[in-house]
Amino acid sequence: MAIPARTLAVVAHAKDDLRVDSIAVRGPQPDEAIVQIAYGGVCGSDLHYWQHGAAGESILKAPMILGHEVVGTVVRAAADGSGPAVGIRVAVHPATPGGTGARYPADRPNLSPGVTYLGSAARVPHTEGAFAEFAVLPSRMLRTLPDSLALREAAIVEPASVAWHAVERAGDVRGRKVLVIGSGPIGALIIAVASRAGAAEIVAVDMHEKPLEIATAVGATSTIVATDVDAISAAEADIVFESSGSPRGLASAVRGAVRGGRVVMVGLLPSGEQPALISLAITRELELVGSFRFNDEIDEVIGALADGSLRVEPIVTHEFAASDALEAFATARDSSLSGKVLLRFGD
Repeated sequence: MAIPARTLAVVAHAKDDLRVDSIAVRGPQPDEAIVQIAYGGVCGSDLHYWQHGAAGESILKAPMILGHEVVGTVVRAAADGSGPAVGIRVAVHPATPGGTGARYPADRPNLSPGVTYLGSAARVPHTEGAFAEFAVLPSRMLRTLPDSLALREAAIVEPASVAWHAVERAGDVRGRKVLVIGSGPIGALIIAVASRAGAAEIVAVDMHEKPLEIATAVGATSTIVATDVDAISAAEADIVFESSGSPRGLASAVRGAVRGGRVVMVGLLPSGEQPALISLAITRELELVGSFRFNDEIDEVIGALADGSLRVEPIVTHEFAASDALEAFATARDSSLSGKVLLRFGD
């Protein structure tokens, strides 16, 4: 197909300044393909750039295309012959490992000091995202989707990979009791992955009824309202996932873990020092484990979605045309009403 000279894109210009712009489609490098984006999932980091002009320590210093949870179809293959051919439907692995200096395990490129991510202001110039009708992307980022997996269903691949990585960081969950603090999209996906992995009991915690309903639909065996500190403390879970990204959530995770248990910290707390129940973690000999993004788990996620063993349909609650991005973002911000919100491109 003919590639247009310009494309619609969702751009964060500054705090509280989100626009749907017309931008030029840049010419691809030899190892880059052009993908016609079908769907994009609104992530918490996208919301932070819109609401705060920053995501953690990544501060928006220039207008930036948002979006890293995207799927679509290759409309121009990489000129060097790498990557999928024209017409292939793909999901996107948004990371580019790299950098020198700090050491990291070779098999965990998500920890490389110079890693970049689509739609990130961590570096200047910023790494543009892929919330656009036509996105130019390195061919190595593209993962072929099986015919049995529809593009809309595949739109959850990237956040599901974050959840899959977190469950792997927990170790073997088969037959064990799991507690999930924060049942937004990532928490719900952790529940779905843990259920598939054979957890015997999964307790979901959240402030709102809607996330707890979604959590139950994807595998939670019981729920607790986040304000019920006594019930959380009585959970005595073998493995706790903290996915709320709040100091109170981390405190609940520590309280809810059984003595000798493991707490996997998935939610990204604000930068700087944070209060934590470290003395309780010490006396209970808890293992506090970080979990950050993912590596090649995306390939396993695609397989599990394709064969139906990973159930995630209830997590997607809303879909908007990309031209209605501001309404979509406002909906995604309200966790009492929504789960994962999708943008639909190409209307």
